[in-house]
Amino acid sequence: MPEDPMIAFKFRVEIDQIVEGYFTECSGLGVEREVEPLKEGGVNNYVHQLPGRLKYTNITLKRGMTTSEKLWEWFHTNTQDEEKFFQVKRLKVSITQLDLAGTPVKQWNLQSAYPVKWKGPDFKTDGSQVAVETLEIAHHGIEQVKL
Repeated sequence: MPEDPMIAFKFRVEIDQIVEGYFTECSGLGVEREVEPLKEGGVNNYVHQLPGRLKYTNITLKRGMTTSEKLWEWFHTNTQDEEKFFQVKRLKVSITQLDLAGTPVKQWNLQSAYPVKWKGPDFKTDGSQVAVETLEIAHHGIEQVKL
């Protein structure tokens, strides 16, 4: 009997050394293999398609704005020090998918993750939406773990 598809609205994000849960959206979890075309002399009916490097997409996290400064501080690590400006603070980030009961069913670990973009909330006097902050994270790879 086939398995039911897993739900996408229950998840948690853990950032090593920074406990900042309650993200409302997580997108960009993906990997793509580049393809290198190779033309071979004398072969005119196709072009060889050789597997190339893996390319990981950035992860975008969104959450309701809080008074916590931890994500802001992670993004700004070493930005004020000219000698260490290009030394970002790389951390392990885990994205865990949960079932309806809240039990972890699958996990993705991002290797050497660091923030590349932070966006604050949009303010409007005629709205009643929650203020949302966005954090975009680059990384060196994804490890998928079945729990």
